[in-house]
Amino acid sequence: MTAPIFATLGCRLNAYETEAMKELAAAAGIDAAVVVNTCAVTAEAVRKAKQEIRRLARENPGAQIIVTGCAAQTEPETFAAMAEVTKVIGNTEKMQAETWTSLRAPDLIGVTERVQVDDIMSVRETAGHLIDGFGRHRAYVQVQNGCDHRCTFCIIPYGRGNSRSVPAGVVVEQIKRLVDRGFAEVVLTGVDLTSWGADLPAQPRLGDLVMRILRLVPDLARLRISSIDSIEADDALMGAIATEPRLMPHLHLSLQAGDDLILKRMKRRHLRDDAIRFCEEARRLRPDMVFGADIIAGFPTETEEMFQQSLQLVQDCDLTFLHIFPYSPRKGTPAARMPQVKGPLIKDRAARLRAAGDLALQRHLAAQVGVSHRVLMESPRMGRTEQFTEVSFSNDQPEGLIVTASIASHHNGQLLAKG
Repeated sequence: MTAPIFATLGCRLNAYETEAMKELAAAAGIDAAVVVNTCAVTAEAVRKAKQEIRRLARENPGAQIIVTGCAAQTEPETFAAMAEVTKVIGNTEKMQAETWTSLRAPDLIGVTERVQVDDIMSVRETAGHLIDGFGRHRAYVQVQNGCDHRCTFCIIPYGRGNSRSVPAGVVVEQIKRLVDRGFAEVVLTGVDLTSWGADLPAQPRLGDLVMRILRLVPDLARLRISSIDSIEADDALMGAIATEPRLMPHLHLSLQAGDDLILKRMKRRHLRDDAIRFCEEARRLRPDMVFGADIIAGFPTETEEMFQQSLQLVQDCDLTFLHIFPYSPRKGTPAARMPQVKGPLIKDRAARLRAAGDLALQRHLAAQVGVSHRVLMESPRMGRTEQFTEVSFSNDQPEGLIVTASIASHHNGQLLAKG
């Protein structure tokens, strides 16, 4: 028996779900299969998914090729038309044990329909899948899936469905289980994390969940939250930022642009000043807070003056870790029908944003020299600070543990520990 090969493209939630699929596939006795968990966030992501499928098919002749994830959900016909693909599975189906039982090799072909993708908008619940985490240091816990918002550039709601939350009790029990297994850090993840709780009784907020986890799991050393929509940050979350040292001082913000008119055309729910005020308040409450951000370069109708507002936002919000997305039209989205910015201009603006991000990171790294940090070791010679900055060590450290290190210098985007 040959263990199935899994390839993951896209976000941390996809990585989490791949771990869950590995367990489902193992329980079903799947072998000699290649599973590609795709991303649909941009047209380029879909192109890369097709490229990865073809590469894996060449390297694994005779293996069943199973394609799932957001791109499979939003355009199953694209992947069903590929000669290399045996089966296309939707985002709901990939998390169901019965799907994997029906795929048991060697009877994969003919047992079920080649395309198994249902209406994601009809899904009303998100299960808390119990996985053992990633590696030996950090575990990701899915607490939310889907999105109720309809940003004009985004296809993801059609790949993930409407927003739905995992109940707090289920989340707490999973985190207790992970801590008992030795994990020092847990990351809460979801598609639209700050919408957590809106579909639950009494409509709790993300801050309520954070405070409950920290209260009921006292042995959890570090709690981290993934990408958030700052306009939805609730009072309890801000209180946790101010008072809970076990909540890590690193927030990744879904900003997307720095110009108000572009934000309106994106159908975002915040304006430029909202983003700046949030960053100022979060840093006032937690002076060591650092921010990452998603920013789109070259959104339709973006002029040079509008772009300059996004470029300036890097300084105005004091951003450190940038994820830059060159805009690419997604079929079926309103933005795809707007006047488009020319490709070379998009590429140039993305490069300028990345350069601004590089300078911001260099400023952050330089400010850490001489500072002592508590570092969670991800490998014998690399770990991350509470602010999620990489630290390189010259001597082996105990993997999975938190060590204290003084920073001597920095190089190639990493801090260098003394000794």
